[in-house]
Amino acid sequence: MGKVVLVTGVARQLGGRLVRRILRDPGVDRVIGVDAVDPEHHLGGADFVRADIRQPAIARVLAEHDVDTVVHMDVTGTPLGAGGRTTVKETNVIGTMQLLGACQKSPTVKRLVIKSSTSVYGSAPRDPAVFTETTPPKSLPSGGFAKDAVEVEGYVRGFARRRPDVAVCVLRFANILGPCADSPLAEFFSLPVMPTVFGYDPRLQFVHEDDVIDVLRIALDEPRRGTLNSGTFNIAGDGVLLLSQCSRRLGRPTLPVLLPAVTWVGSALRTLGVTDFSPEQIRLLTHGRVVSTTQMRETLGFQPKFTTAEAFADFARSRGPGLLPPEALADAVDRVAASLPVGAGRSAGPASSLQTTQSDAE
Repeated sequence: MGKVVLVTGVARQLGGRLVRRILRDPGVDRVIGVDAVDPEHHLGGADFVRADIRQPAIARVLAEHDVDTVVHMDVTGTPLGAGGRTTVKETNVIGTMQLLGACQKSPTVKRLVIKSSTSVYGSAPRDPAVFTETTPPKSLPSGGFAKDAVEVEGYVRGFARRRPDVAVCVLRFANILGPCADSPLAEFFSLPVMPTVFGYDPRLQFVHEDDVIDVLRIALDEPRRGTLNSGTFNIAGDGVLLLSQCSRRLGRPTLPVLLPAVTWVGSALRTLGVTDFSPEQIRLLTHGRVVSTTQMRETLGFQPKFTTAEAFADFARSRGPGLLPPEALADAVDRVAASLPVGAGRSAGPASSLQTTQSDAE
């Protein structure tokens, strides 16, 4: 008998893609897709169960199908359909608690994979240049999806202590981008003019959605010799991009706003329903965040196909041209930067102190 895999959050495109990919694995016997709403995309030959993971009924689903592997994809920062922030938080936190409680009682569950985020490290002025999996954050996230992710990981650690026989793998993804990206940051990059924090040019990392699917598949498998697919791993493409480079490559100009006014701009954008320009995203776009991926390569045994720059380029192509041609925008930014006094165009601090390996030139 092959594996029986249960995947949560299959109504979202990433969850649906993962289900279809797992079905091609000869070592998998059945795949059970779970979500509170019906998916608009097909799930191949997977069995779909409409169930809300916030309810205790999820334990019955595990028992009825003799599930041995659980992939928790329903940890997200964006609402699905008419749901708002409250629904998202309840699904992230309460839903995870219910799912872990069901897994704890299940005698058949032997492997658990959690989709998490590098946002658990937060973004602060005194952050280290590079976060490793064991680096404590200088300032814990105070709200939003980042705080949800911190709480989720706390519950997962408790589960791992209570069920040491279950292999638990937590994947902390950098900002996920690609043609089908659905996140607040993808919405931000789709704005015709992007508001930024005056005087700051943060370093950012991205991971392509194709690599997300590939690494989740590795986390489901039995570990190969010299690798281990349990533990906590940062997942990101090689290299970094500055926010100014992102703007140039999109052909979308930026609107620098003084830091005290950024919160007001974010509130206005949320009120208008343009994008969820949350406080945690403002901090990311102020101080940036870079993580080490050594453990991803050496311990998990995964090598992304896309670098940070390549993942962003694929995303940019899917969004079409911006207001300005990238070459013209780059020339304009360079002329403005050349006219400024030395040191005026970059902020001090960890978010900009480490030079990027990517070229500013287009």
